[in-house]
Amino acid sequence: MMAVSSSCKDGKMALDNGKYVRYTPEQVEALERLYHDCPKPSSIRRQQLIRECPILSHIEPKQIKVWFQNRRCREKQRKEASRLQAVNRKLTAMNKLLMEENDRLQKQVSQLVYENGYFRQQTQNATLATTDTSCESVVTSGQHHLTPQHPPRDASPAGLLSIAEETLTEFLSKATGTAVEWVQMPGMKPGPDSIGIVAISHGCSGVAARACGLVSLEPTRVAEILKDWPSWYRECRNVEVLNVLSTGNGGTIELLYMQLYAPTTLAPPRDFWLLRYTSVLEDGSLVVCERSLNNTQNGPSMPPVQYFVRAEKLPSGYLIRPCEGGGSIIHIVDHMDLEPWSVPEVLRPLYESSTLLAQKTTMAALRQLRQISHEVSQPTNTGWGRRPAALRALAQRLSKGFNEAVNGFTDEGWSMMESDGIDDVTLLVNSSPAKMMGVNLSYANGFPSVTNAVLCAKASMLLQNVPPAILLRFLREHRSEWADSSIDAYAAAAVKAGPCSLPGTRAGSYGGQVILPLAHTIEHEEFMEVIKLENVDHYREDLMMSGDVFLLQLCSGVDDNAVGTCSELIFAPIDASFSDEAPLLPSGFRIIPLDSGVDASSPNRTLDLASALEVGPAGNKASSDNPGHTGSAKSVMTISFQFAFEMHLQENVASMARQYVRSIISSVQRVALALSPSQFGPQTGFRPLPGTPEALTLARWICQSYRCYLGVDLLKPSNEGNDSILKTLWHHSDAVMCCSLKELPVFTFANQAGLDMLETTFVALQDITLEKTFDDNGRKTLCSEFPQIMQQGFVCLQGGVCLSSMGRPVSYERAVAWKVLTEDDNAHCICFMFINWSFV
Repeated sequence: MMAVSSSCKDGKMALDNGKYVRYTPEQVEALERLYHDCPKPSSIRRQQLIRECPILSHIEPKQIKVWFQNRRCREKQRKEASRLQAVNRKLTAMNKLLMEENDRLQKQVSQLVYENGYFRQQTQNATLATTDTSCESVVTSGQHHLTPQHPPRDASPAGLLSIAEETLTEFLSKATGTAVEWVQMPGMKPGPDSIGIVAISHGCSGVAARACGLVSLEPTRVAEILKDWPSWYRECRNVEVLNVLSTGNGGTIELLYMQLYAPTTLAPPRDFWLLRYTSVLEDGSLVVCERSLNNTQNGPSMPPVQYFVRAEKLPSGYLIRPCEGGGSIIHIVDHMDLEPWSVPEVLRPLYESSTLLAQKTTMAALRQLRQISHEVSQPTNTGWGRRPAALRALAQRLSKGFNEAVNGFTDEGWSMMESDGIDDVTLLVNSSPAKMMGVNLSYANGFPSVTNAVLCAKASMLLQNVPPAILLRFLREHRSEWADSSIDAYAAAAVKAGPCSLPGTRAGSYGGQVILPLAHTIEHEEFMEVIKLENVDHYREDLMMSGDVFLLQLCSGVDDNAVGTCSELIFAPIDASFSDEAPLLPSGFRIIPLDSGVDASSPNRTLDLASALEVGPAGNKASSDNPGHTGSAKSVMTISFQFAFEMHLQENVASMARQYVRSIISSVQRVALALSPSQFGPQTGFRPLPGTPEALTLARWICQSYRCYLGVDLLKPSNEGNDSILKTLWHHSDAVMCCSLKELPVFTFANQAGLDMLETTFVALQDITLEKTFDDNGRKTLCSEFPQIMQQGFVCLQGGVCLSSMGRPVSYERAVAWKVLTEDDNAHCICFMFINWSFV
């Protein structure tokens, strides 16, 4: 009887007719080289290897096949062991965090019980008192107990150190003590896969948020990242360090001036005059704490800056503790008074919502740490060969350019143009675009751009009863509903070499919109992509041309259930060469909710089956236990579009830009009305479904047909209904995708793994044909097996290689194809499942 090799050790042996053969180091090296190129070679490739490598000539193909099986087994075991060790470390640290949080909550309960008894006694004493003097003494004593007194200080190092030490004490009392009553942020459920434990303040002055999390970075690196606000806080315009002092205990005191962008054209920007104190505690923890300097501390002052509202940061900061086995446990506290009196009443929720502060600042800091930690642990090039740091820089440039246009600061060269009598659209002109864009406007081909100015048309509008995420998805997926192709072509050509005329009266037409994925964050809350607008007709001087237009696009806030999330769609025309140093003129949309609660009344409606199946990260999902509202959610939308132009065309460009933005406003209002849940009637408490009825039906057909033909369940049985089937299919680890039964089959559906394998999105999925997915061998196999699929109902395919939409080879261990039947037993589509796939 022939023995079967199951060795998963270092792979020095193979089996032949019951005898083990030891591989030489040279043979192992040759096999390892092939394994790194192709972990699962075909029989033809293995025979080719034997022919090409003389040292393997005496080894049977079967032995090499077994070696590769064992090598894959070792790799899989290694990865699984590493994953389990990481999960174990994370669970241990998370357990420690939860125990500390439990202790803090117990202290908070004890303090509340004590204060309740204290105030009850004071109330009884006040009732028994018979003179005004006694009543006054009771009130005075209560105020003395609750209000801390700040002794006079000066701007000397000793005075600043006194302020810093007090800031440290107050910060720690918020981070790990009971100085602020914290409540869990709606929709955030702590767990090993969540971003962390996130809480918001209840009943304190200003707005405050706190978060605890784990990152696999050392404390000094964590502090370095978090102190660099402009690199991760998108609303931070700049931070200027005006003075640095060393303290006797090894710490440092910094005096900072920080400016924040205004999120909308309807509000002024904020600035802060801060003291930052960095020190190391006795237990080895690193602390970075900050607070505003104002008259109450009698410290150094900073005069007001024109156009900015001086906001106050109350004691905030970061407590970073080293974690056993490497990494850090971090506590973040953000506590601010953003002076909401300075904005119209309808916008004050933007500055009075702790939930918005948590999303924009506290959770943004944790996400940046987790993103960099992920990149360090898996250092690979993504996004068309670009390193993650380069992609983050591109995203930062898009966001910063959009914020600069929305705010229009005079020190960046912006000046306002006269209105045409209607104040709905504001026009600004910048005659120094090189300074604003931060790059040289000449291209590598040596032809400088002749555009010497930039015009910005911007507006803000209030929206009612339309979920920001749904509206943003519509704007992203249905660009032709609001955009003008000729203006897109003009904007793209204006930043390239050569003169460009204004778009003519002949309207351009899209040949199609293709979305090419570029990068995304680990939680998929933000992603970057390249938009290819095909066959756009436009005029260039006196010649009508047709070609493709490329846009670099940044999208965030598409999760319906994320609480307090700002939804953004920012894009800029780019050259086909897509250089990292190319100038960017970002335009786009920003939608900010004005209600801090969960808008559970907004149905998760989508415009087609594909977008219905988009499921966001579990870490940001709102709890289904939240009560529904009556559909009165409000949000503010900011629109900003930039155009490069030649100075002599200023009036013509201004007229075009005004008209264009007004047409976009009209389109958005029309779409918002169509998407408003009020059209479905006053359904108070209507709960959103995870997808449309069509999506649920397709998921059910896929699973029923699989069981019918193969005799086993595709998914684990569940009693939670059709919603559970759709969610489980969406998160299935293997790539599941459906293609149409047409002469040229195209993909109509894919789960998350399928989209990742094809490197595409739902919008671009239907542009991918089945034929382009397989290589030559795969196409031949599929053609020969297709009749069997239609007659027998299914077929099992051997492992092989297919291609993603980006042309990358993808290997898979095996595949199953089966016919999907409707309730009437009619063939609806063909479903494929690729098992254990990976990029080669």
